[in-house]
Amino acid sequence: MKRALLVIDVQNEYFSGKLPVSYPAGSLERIVAAMDAARAHNVPVVVVRHTARGDRGVFKQGTPEWELHKEVAARPHDRLIDKTMPSSFAGTELESWLRQNGIDTLAIAGYMTQMCCDSTARDGFHRGFRVEFLADATGTLSLGTEAGKVADRDLHNAVLVTQSTMFSKVMKTADWIRSLEQK
Repeated sequence: MKRALLVIDVQNEYFSGKLPVSYPAGSLERIVAAMDAARAHNVPVVVVRHTARGDRGVFKQGTPEWELHKEVAARPHDRLIDKTMPSSFAGTELESWLRQNGIDTLAIAGYMTQMCCDSTARDGFHRGFRVEFLADATGTLSLGTEAGKVADRDLHNAVLVTQSTMFSKVMKTADWIRSLEQK
């Protein structure tokens, strides 16, 4: 098994912008811990950055909210992938880079659990990769649309349950780090 850690959309939009992540508490600290552990164990780190198409009022390229969070930006990574769709695979060079580097297992960390993390995990599974979904190093917020409302915790947990039924091995960051240490 050759892993890569995907750090998805850890951008200021989720901290000082219009989409403040609220659950689970401490997700950023665990994302950073996963990055540090990956580096210590020679696991490639791919940082993914989202740019909105058109003027949606969020993730506008060049704004402070579009920038990577300073904790992620300060850490080394092996590849930066820019995307415009929820899946980190859609319209990007991610799959070819992973294949060229012999990666067969993806660890998913970042934001938001139900959108870009879920889409990337499913897409990775469909493309034949093993997927590890870091339950406490992904995060979301409470949402309300014309279809209804859902609390952040319920939304996050529903995605984790769905991921664990087929697409991913859902695990805590500490357990993922321990698995790196056993290699």
